[in-house]
Amino acid sequence: MSPRRRVRLRLRLPHVLLTAVLLGALLGAPSAPAGAVSPAASSAASPGVPLRVATYNIHAGAGMDNVFDLDRQTSELRSLRADVIGLQEVDRRWGPRSQWRDLAGELAERLGMYVYFAPIYSLDPAEPGRPRAEFGVAVLSRYRIVSADNHEITRLSTQDPNPSPAPAPGFGEVVVRVKGRPVHVYVTHLDYRPAPAVRVAQVADTRRIMAEDRGPKILLGDFNAEPGAPELAPLWEELTDAEPGAPTFPAKDPVKRIDYVAVSKGAARVRRALVPESVASDHRAVVADLVLRGR
Repeated sequence: MSPRRRVRLRLRLPHVLLTAVLLGALLGAPSAPAGAVSPAASSAASPGVPLRVATYNIHAGAGMDNVFDLDRQTSELRSLRADVIGLQEVDRRWGPRSQWRDLAGELAERLGMYVYFAPIYSLDPAEPGRPRAEFGVAVLSRYRIVSADNHEITRLSTQDPNPSPAPAPGFGEVVVRVKGRPVHVYVTHLDYRPAPAVRVAQVADTRRIMAEDRGPKILLGDFNAEPGAPELAPLWEELTDAEPGAPTFPAKDPVKRIDYVAVSKGAARVRRALVPESVASDHRAVVADLVLRGR
């Protein structure tokens, strides 16, 4: 709406209310039309759009008991009632531990959600003609995914016996349109090793990639480091940690929080965040209720 159009509407509103008052006085009716909203009430209404997001490391479909059970994880994910979910440790025809199944695709179908899978590893099949064996991260979304990308960040491969840090895929990004607003959602799984050097490089890569985008940004993932870890400090310059007030790992009697929902500062407000109790994976999920700010 142009500024000139908004001015005309503001000038007309008092005349509408005055007419209602005069008719009310003549007819003995209320002084304002039923359902009319006063300017004060209108200005108090929030222009934001609610969005529930979650992150969950699904441990290749296995629970804390190391038993593969996709039904159990489906129930857990459904109970989160999230609009967008970032998944880590996702198998796609990877091997017998997950029954050679496409976990992201199956979960999306069961939950009635859109899906984007971003492999970290994509290996040649053991036999010609079979699907590639893949392992990575994924995004599930109730909102249509309008674009997607699998970015490279620094990694230390678990498939190479003598690895060295090098760019590799597995930093997934999707754009979803939420009530007309494009929102960038990223899902990541940072290096698990105690030494932070690779995570330092991954955080720098993450910031560089996210800086290329505008508008609301949401980072979901297993960072394999606690909130106060020095290697994570640069992230908090641009992002707000949706602090759930509870640890996430291990799922049974958790002692540390290494799973995160983080949002770009100024683009969204965190209403609340929580960690549901569950042993459907070896991690617990983090769920956050956000309010996307006005355009």
